[in-house]
Amino acid sequence: MLYLLVIYNCDRPEPDDPAFPDALARVNAFADECRRRGAFVSGHPLQGEHTATTVSVREGKTLVTDGPFLETHEHLGGVYVLDCRDLDEALELAALCPMAAVGTVEVRPVAAVPGLAHQA
Repeated sequence: MLYLLVIYNCDRPEPDDPAFPDALARVNAFADECRRRGAFVSGHPLQGEHTATTVSVREGKTLVTDGPFLETHEHLGGVYVLDCRDLDEALELAALCPMAAVGTVEVRPVAAVPGLAHQA
C-alpha cells in the first residue's frame, strides 16, 4: 500500500552550511534503507514556502497568489512516497526519517480511487 510521509517544520541546512554534508548523509541513509526494503517510490524536498504560488478558482475566475494560501505555524518541507506492506512498516520508516528528530512526519495512506489515472 502506498503511504505519503509529509515532512513538516524541518529547516534543512543550505549546501554552503557546514552542517549540510551530515544532514545529506542522514537523508541519503534513510532513502537507502527504504530502497533496501523495497518501499522507496520517491522523495521530494520542497523549496521554501516563499516560493509557493497558490491557485484557486471561484465563480469561474482563476486567482493566482504568490506565497502560501494559509498563515500557519507549520511549513511543509517535503514528501516521501513509500510502498509499505502495512501501516506498521510506514510508521517504523517514518520514525527512522531523520527529519522526525527535528520536525514532524505525518503518515497518510494514499487513497485508491477507481477510474483515477496515474495510480500505482
